[in-house]
Amino acid sequence: MKNEDTICAIATAPGGAIGLIRVSGPDAITLTDRIFTPAGPGSVPLAERKPYTLTFGHIKNAEGEIIDEVLVSIFHAPHSYTGEDSTEISCHGSPYILQQVMQLLIGNGCRAAGPGEYTQRAFLNGKMDLSQAEAVADLIASTSAATHRLAMNQMRGGFSKELGKLRDQLLHLTSLMELELDFSDHEELEFADRTELQTLASQIETLIARLTDSFGTGNALKNGIPVAIIGETNAGKSTLLNTLVGEERAIVSDIHGTTRDVIEDTINLGGATFRFIDTAGIRNTTDTIETLGIERSFQVIKRADIVLWVIDQTEAEKQIADLSDKVIPLCEGKQLILIFNKSDLNTFSASIGTIGFPEGTQSICLSAKCKEGIDRLQSLLIEAAHLPAISASDVIVTNVRHYEALTRALEAIRRVQEGLSIGLSGDLVSQDLRECIFHLSDIVGEVTTDMVLQSIFTHFCVGK
Repeated sequence: MKNEDTICAIATAPGGAIGLIRVSGPDAITLTDRIFTPAGPGSVPLAERKPYTLTFGHIKNAEGEIIDEVLVSIFHAPHSYTGEDSTEISCHGSPYILQQVMQLLIGNGCRAAGPGEYTQRAFLNGKMDLSQAEAVADLIASTSAATHRLAMNQMRGGFSKELGKLRDQLLHLTSLMELELDFSDHEELEFADRTELQTLASQIETLIARLTDSFGTGNALKNGIPVAIIGETNAGKSTLLNTLVGEERAIVSDIHGTTRDVIEDTINLGGATFRFIDTAGIRNTTDTIETLGIERSFQVIKRADIVLWVIDQTEAEKQIADLSDKVIPLCEGKQLILIFNKSDLNTFSASIGTIGFPEGTQSICLSAKCKEGIDRLQSLLIEAAHLPAISASDVIVTNVRHYEALTRALEAIRRVQEGLSIGLSGDLVSQDLRECIFHLSDIVGEVTTDMVLQSIFTHFCVGK
């Protein structure tokens, strides 16, 4: 696809020593030449220079005043990020300088780029498929080793290759089924052995199911593993949050009911992001606002993967007895860690053997105030997350759009299996096969509508 206009944008965040402006489109080199003067006598313009070179010179305004000393990189189509002629102007990072250069480019015929427009052009020009384009945004937003590794693998085509293998197998199945339809008048001809087709369909179903099932892990890694910090008032929840994240995020007070709403913050542990959510202390109260906060505490428990139940050691048995019937039913299927806080007071004595905690419940004694036992708690959190060891070649689904498409593809291939098992006619089985191929193709952008593209790329940052 050819884009008729030439776009420009600042591609670096404000505040740095260097600022980069990207120009892409059919007139990118010509328009950059209009505002750029190479240094040195007899220097040739950018349009006459070799691609993939750097040129030192000056950006000048219409009056000939020097705006900045810059370096200009040249890229010729199709060997550029967007697949178009492109330049990159490296300026000093002054916001004034960058805006002056942008105004000069726009005044000479460029258009300010929209969010994600460079990557969108790269997709439209065949430089990457849609799943790779989406991985660019994930790579920019990555905050941990795990999310970086997953985004890099997807951007380099790991996910696309996996989908390509599936689609090739499905196309083979479809061709055999539809070949029979072409010779439907000859009932004695059977190009596709049904037993072989069922075996192949089962293998495809297993692969799609594996990708679909990986979304739970991928979504947790991408958005942070949700960890609810719960307990009675003044058990030390807010102190624990502050200690874990290393700053005063929550107000700590001896007054009961200080925390009335959820407070969130994140840290990286073991290469993954953990999202801690401090909640209102659970107790009987007539305060309307505090009651709303407590209700939100129960909602947070339902959404969490890991629950840290903070218990004041000085009254451990009472707190467990008071809250167990409210908390334990909500923790089924989750990782529960009992934290007996305030171990510095040396007053712990509690019997919890008769309480029906979920299987795998762990416990630890610590002092959030004195930071004793925090390292051990962090180890327990990493263990409770059950995160797989992720290599650069692992394919794990992190994108909701991909998950939805895979879910529909899985439903379609299961209908294929069912149709083959009951002897359904070939044309109906082929329809389900084509639907499965359609949903897989949707992930890489082969059948994606303009509305979907607009939704995807408007969430990118400007300049990428």
